[in-house]
Amino acid sequence: MSVWQPTQQDQSAAFYYLEHFRSALHWLRERYGDLLSERESCFIHEFAALPRNSQALLVRLIMRRGERFRARKIRYPEIGNIPRACGPLIELQWIDPRPMLAIDELVKLLTRAELSELFPGLPSTMLKAQALVLLQSTQPEPRSFEEWRGSVSESVYWVKVAALCTQLRLLFFGNFRQQWSEFVLADLGIFRYETVPFSRESRAFHTRRDIDDFLLLYECRRRLYEQAPLGEVLALLPRTPLNHEWLEARRAKLLYQIARLHEIAGERAQALALYRECRHPGARLRGIRALQADARHGEALELARLALQAPESSAEEQRLLRVVRRLERRLGMPPRTLKRALRPERLDLIVPAPLGGQSVEYLALKLVSIPAAPVYYVENTLINSLFGLLCWEAIFAPVSGAFFHRFQVGPMDLFSPTFRQRRSALFARCLQQLDSDSYRETIKDNFLAKQGIQSPFVSWGVLTEELLDTALACIPAAHLRFYFERLLSNLPENRSGLPDLVQFWVDEKRYRMIEVKGPGDRLQDNQQRWIEFCMDHDLPVTVCHVRWAQSA
Repeated sequence: MSVWQPTQQDQSAAFYYLEHFRSALHWLRERYGDLLSERESCFIHEFAALPRNSQALLVRLIMRRGERFRARKIRYPEIGNIPRACGPLIELQWIDPRPMLAIDELVKLLTRAELSELFPGLPSTMLKAQALVLLQSTQPEPRSFEEWRGSVSESVYWVKVAALCTQLRLLFFGNFRQQWSEFVLADLGIFRYETVPFSRESRAFHTRRDIDDFLLLYECRRRLYEQAPLGEVLALLPRTPLNHEWLEARRAKLLYQIARLHEIAGERAQALALYRECRHPGARLRGIRALQADARHGEALELARLALQAPESSAEEQRLLRVVRRLERRLGMPPRTLKRALRPERLDLIVPAPLGGQSVEYLALKLVSIPAAPVYYVENTLINSLFGLLCWEAIFAPVSGAFFHRFQVGPMDLFSPTFRQRRSALFARCLQQLDSDSYRETIKDNFLAKQGIQSPFVSWGVLTEELLDTALACIPAAHLRFYFERLLSNLPENRSGLPDLVQFWVDEKRYRMIEVKGPGDRLQDNQQRWIEFCMDHDLPVTVCHVRWAQSA
């Protein structure tokens, strides 16, 4: 019987993860070489000089959860002899083969059965987390794994450079979310990304201070996620605005999250103080509500009226008006006169209650759709997709701080207040096409050329060629301009809330948007704002109310 032997090509394929890590290090050296610390630069240089199997072992370990691993549980066929591969890493002091383990680190490494064997006094039904609480008071001194286990001879590897590798990953991706697996998903073709040209001017970090601030924000976020004391996180967080737009946005968000946690804990004084210094969207409104909760109604009303003079968004204005009306009633003031809202066209449907749990949107679609006027379920996807296709050039422009790497769905500053401003000429050029028929050609060309490429706006699974052609034939360019301008006025809020359905009268080249509400359902705030916008600008919109026949 013959034994299979891997070819050189097979062996190279088995080390795919190593090639990904090497390419990331190369990218960092090319893009940020002048900003890397001595330790980061030294790591990249020394890593390149290691034997391949040692490189592969380190990468395998940093891709696993934690920093300490039992040697007998490390098995990788392509690497082979693990102790041999580990030798050069130990020489560099990147791995410690005999680390001292505190009791919490030991508990993570042992199975529940091993824990009972080592500490026979533990109740057999006690969970590991409960056992740890009990053992922390009786086992305060750290020991090596061999010392903990007594007669059992087994090593534990501590990857001492794990934190450094995490920093390099953060620096490469520019966010706290993406992992090294992004390379694999791209290689498999599961995700495809737009190719964005990179230049020195477009890089996200321009000074070492930028990088250090970024890593500090990550550490604050990590501690907040691990439920460290809020005072500890706040002491670490910079309290003055950072001189870097998207880093400052992250700092403000963390400050907002800390304030919110104080508020949830009933610590309203601390929360209010933080809300007042925070510029994150929504912080001002939460501060007003904290005053309300503290029965400081006069102060809350004064701040709410002041905020109404310059609301940060239509969403805040909508919520502030509610707060002001509520506070004025509580303080015995006469009710204010409100602008009479226009009522959208109403469509009522009485149908038998569905047995299979079918959504009211699809029930309405089947009843309203006719051959001469088909209906599509699009919700937020159609208008966003048309916008994304027309403005593709502007969205994926290589402006400074927008793109870190080749695995981005969209620009890093997508939800920044200055997103449009930083690309004003490009967006103006894209939207100007709506003044002629050229916008149709651009949208169609991008639909074909960019098919399947990840986008923050285009929903490839919904936008078929038939739907695209019908929409371009029936929705006037002037209407598209209204929709697109509102999207750009506040992308975080206005990308959602659009009506569920769209109906096209193809022969008449007209359409209407339809929001569907089931029994007992009501319009959400963002849906109400979109409907009011449509009414204000004569955009055809209908609210369809579905009721069950037996309750009619």
